[in-house]
Amino acid sequence: MQTTTHNEFSKAEENSAPLFKRFFIYQKERFPLLGHGLLVTAFSFSAMSYSRICRGATGFVETKFFLTGIATTVTLFLLVRIFDEFKDREDDARYRRQLPVPRGLVSLRELAWLGALTVLFQIVINALFFPKMFLLYALVIAYLCLMGKEFFVGEWLKKHPFWYVVSHMLIIPLVDMYASGLDWLMAGAEAPKGLLFFFAVSFMNGIVLEIGRKIRTPENEEFNTYSTMMGAARATRLWLLILFITLGFAITACYYAGYGAWGFAILSAIFIVCSIPGWLFLAKENKTRSRFIEYASALWTIGMYFSLGAIPMLKQLVNA
Repeated sequence: MQTTTHNEFSKAEENSAPLFKRFFIYQKERFPLLGHGLLVTAFSFSAMSYSRICRGATGFVETKFFLTGIATTVTLFLLVRIFDEFKDREDDARYRRQLPVPRGLVSLRELAWLGALTVLFQIVINALFFPKMFLLYALVIAYLCLMGKEFFVGEWLKKHPFWYVVSHMLIIPLVDMYASGLDWLMAGAEAPKGLLFFFAVSFMNGIVLEIGRKIRTPENEEFNTYSTMMGAARATRLWLLILFITLGFAITACYYAGYGAWGFAILSAIFIVCSIPGWLFLAKENKTRSRFIEYASALWTIGMYFSLGAIPMLKQLVNA
């Protein structure tokens, strides 16, 4: 089916392509399944691993729970992307006309069908493999629906960027709660106290990524970046502060997991390495250094999840 929206960025051969090809191009631009899938898999594996380590449980969750849980968490973040397309459609049509929806590659109606099929898929696999998880799943979906409606205070949120970011980043620890529940809830155990700090790290990681990808030099500014709203230097200092606060939560999570001094040292080393692009950008603002802040944000996020959950669990499994 050919879409009907066109603008100066439209490509006739893409817009008239079969649906599967258009969805392939869409995911490549807006939700790269390979890259996002690997990141969300690491995120989910770390949440389950951290929960088990805090509980003192040996081994890992059952493979069928892990794989179906990953399928749910990856597609939950796909739903976040689809909801954002609807939520941001007016701003995208005005300021980001090169994106797939404004240029007519895919329509909102087609994305709505994709979202509906995704939810149906999630409901079926949760019902088949772990109906006990359905309440946590429903909590994530309910919050996502509120996000899609901007909590019915969209104009107020646009005028208060801090609360906008906070309200939207809370979806990350909620997905984290679902992922960790594949351990503690499925085992019929209480959630470990350390998970609160792991969830805090997840929440702050989302803010690190959000700010880090929206710090630009004046000649490379786009609509609604933090360097536009705050100035590049101030936005960079905020990014460094958020990085430091996240380190504090990560060290506390490390303490609850009983990792000891080596855990503190590794987290501190990651902080030092990832903060360097911020200090370099403050010393001299240029496009390359702003891009390194974005890369450092991704490295920081991966480093946190691997350090707190994935690597300790893999080490435990290898030594078992």
